[in-house]
Amino acid sequence: MAEHDYVIVGGGPAGCVLASRLSEDPAVRVLLLEAGPEDKDPYIHWPAGFYKLTSSTRNGWGYETAPLAHVDGRRMWFPQGRVLGGGGSINAQVFTRGNPLDYDEWAEAEGCAGWSYRDVLPYFRRFEDNERFSNAWHGTGGPIGVSDPISPHAMSKAFVRAAQEAGLPYNPDFNGERQEGCGLYQVTQRRGRRSSAAVEYFRPAMTRPNLTLRTRAIATRVVIEHGRAVGIEYVEGGGSTRHTARAEAEVLVTAGAIGSPKLLLLSGIGPAGELRALGIDVVHDLPGVGRNLQDHIDVYVINEFNGPYSYNKHTRLHRQLWAGIQYYAFGCGPVTSNLAEAGGFWYADPDARSPDVQFHFLPGSGLEAGVTQLCEHGCTLNSAFLRPQSRGTVRLAGADPSADPLIDPNYFAEAYDREMSIGGFRLAREIMAQPAFRPYLRAECLPGPDVGSDAEILAYARQHGKTDYHPVGTCKMGVDALAVVDLELRVRGLERLRVCDSSIMPRLVSSNTNAPTLMIGEKAADLIRGIAHQAQTAPKELHAASWPNRYRR
Repeated sequence: MAEHDYVIVGGGPAGCVLASRLSEDPAVRVLLLEAGPEDKDPYIHWPAGFYKLTSSTRNGWGYETAPLAHVDGRRMWFPQGRVLGGGGSINAQVFTRGNPLDYDEWAEAEGCAGWSYRDVLPYFRRFEDNERFSNAWHGTGGPIGVSDPISPHAMSKAFVRAAQEAGLPYNPDFNGERQEGCGLYQVTQRRGRRSSAAVEYFRPAMTRPNLTLRTRAIATRVVIEHGRAVGIEYVEGGGSTRHTARAEAEVLVTAGAIGSPKLLLLSGIGPAGELRALGIDVVHDLPGVGRNLQDHIDVYVINEFNGPYSYNKHTRLHRQLWAGIQYYAFGCGPVTSNLAEAGGFWYADPDARSPDVQFHFLPGSGLEAGVTQLCEHGCTLNSAFLRPQSRGTVRLAGADPSADPLIDPNYFAEAYDREMSIGGFRLAREIMAQPAFRPYLRAECLPGPDVGSDAEILAYARQHGKTDYHPVGTCKMGVDALAVVDLELRVRGLERLRVCDSSIMPRLVSSNTNAPTLMIGEKAADLIRGIAHQAQTAPKELHAASWPNRYRR
């Protein structure tokens, strides 16, 4: 049995951050276990490779949801990274943090003192190396490169004009003084390559003799002795031999919103009745494990262009060759695109205190999993309601660690979510109908002009809605009966065991989730090391009472 001070399970964004930060102390021995391979697939590092990654099982788990009761019983493709870097190695690289109110609600409504926006902003700034901003909201010199799109597509610029014509103000910085508006997203890239936690945190740390990586190592159980975590049981390379890695200090679970509850449940940590029904010995009755699953669901509109304006033209060989020459010779062109270059935040609920709809515009169709290419040249506008009230579950199908979990985001269970998603979709259609797009568009392909009533739009959303790849909440932080971890991310009722990833979010943030997960990793590293990080870097005027006024329309 190999012994380490810390055993980290899951090499996603938070796991890579923790491995890097904890191994900064040469006296601390750190082991990182990652179920997938190293991030050597070139599609990971080419920004436009995103279109290949969400539909592939080479660097992902290949999950589908359980049949979804409120989405016509569909099983939905549910991409989750299984590769060093996790979701940060396969995502669309959109850099958004959410709204400050999200974190203030964690602190105030969920009882998570120390996690308000003023508390977490220093951690966002610490990991950021922004090429354009250096101010109270942004950092420079951190590990993660944040940059502007190098070669934004002409249709992405047309979207920004159209959104302004529809009434959204232009916003040059969705992570700054205000979130609402439209614009080009900043992306987690550096010099035209993906800037992931695997590249920026873990790679530089790999030379340290006190840091060990084991890839294709699938954790099967947290080893608990006398109420404390002492190690991880795992199998390697698809084999059946079980190994144990001992942890003298702590076991840190960073397997994500699906993998982390699955591992706890397999370890006998979770709802006692549910575990006994599967023949799993109950180690610790913790009802909230696997509950509180939240995700954004995309409802999209696809329009056909009247000419070869989209990225779809690059499916032709000669176009691919030219794009490759542009990328390698000049560092520009379509390969540098994250494909979701433009977007924005606006309101479906007129009474919302902050934006509750997010848009991602893609100058192509069929560029991501779950969206079919319906026309030779088209564009896709995703709309996602940002604060769903529906709550789902992650459960085990059985006691076999190799079996996929039962994932049920429970989309559209609440009437409010359905109403707001319809409103967000209507906003998307309104943007696409503006003068900026008229010279380029032929017709709406999906759902088509015949779909107009709320009932028809909801039926379409149930048939075609897809995940926005933002699952969180299944090992929630808090003080209530369903809280799995406390405010220092320690599993309640057990010693030397923490969960430190997106699964601890008590509520889903109003944005993409990669940046918030990096923040969680940074804050967790300080909590584990006993470092009290002061929020003196936050501007003085930033306090909870200011958000409702500052971030309203």
